[in-house]
Amino acid sequence: MTMPTAKKSRTSQTAMVLGGSSGLGLATAKKLAKVGFDIIIVHRDRSVDMQLINQEFETITLSKVRLLTLNRDALNIEKREAILAEIKEFLGGEGKIKVMVHSIAKGNLKPMNSSDEHTLNNSDFHITLEAMAISLYDWTKALSELKLFDHDARIISFTSEGNRRAWRNYAAVSAAKAALEAITRNIALEFAPLGIKANCIQAGITETRSFQMIPGHELLKKKALARNPMGKLTTPEDIANVVFLLTTKEAQWINGTVIKVDGGESLQ
Repeated sequence: MTMPTAKKSRTSQTAMVLGGSSGLGLATAKKLAKVGFDIIIVHRDRSVDMQLINQEFETITLSKVRLLTLNRDALNIEKREAILAEIKEFLGGEGKIKVMVHSIAKGNLKPMNSSDEHTLNNSDFHITLEAMAISLYDWTKALSELKLFDHDARIISFTSEGNRRAWRNYAAVSAAKAALEAITRNIALEFAPLGIKANCIQAGITETRSFQMIPGHELLKKKALARNPMGKLTTPEDIANVVFLLTTKEAQWINGTVIKVDGGESLQ
């Protein structure tokens, strides 16, 4: 869906957010809109949730930017071609994607060992890795092949402290986060000749819808508050602010890194 907005020149920059209807992705879309980016959001949500989500999307247009929202499955290979066609039409003949943000949160949160709960199986790992890690490469490759990236594009994805810490029920997502970081490093290396820079943001514990789905999230929240020297949790807006910093000219030499944005939570 393209939201009606004031017309802008085709020199305006565009940011695309995969998984931008809530949490870190939505906060990022709002922030980048405020600084003048046209926004493309690819998300997958139930129709029953769309009234509230559309209200959030409408706030983006208050920044007088162009907005394209596509309630489609970004992980479906067969449907990706149609999504890309709509993106190309939105960009027009000269438009390019300056920023691609990967915020897809689709994973299985099950224990590895339990006598009274369903446990992780091989398929659970594959689904989680495909959604939360490999899809970053799939979309980078697809946009690159269509020459839709700006000559100084930035690719940003979100990891967590679970990339190295063991949390019960988090094994599949933890594996995906580690893979996401490895894929990001290689994108940073192998797509550099095209001007693409790729980085991960390691967010502190952030109270998003995805976080609240983790079994035992209240205990994780309590421990994070106790560890954080700032005495509070990271907010989606904290993360969005750093995404913006990574889109600036001054950040063009940051490539292939994992940047902690947690107020010092991971120090102890």
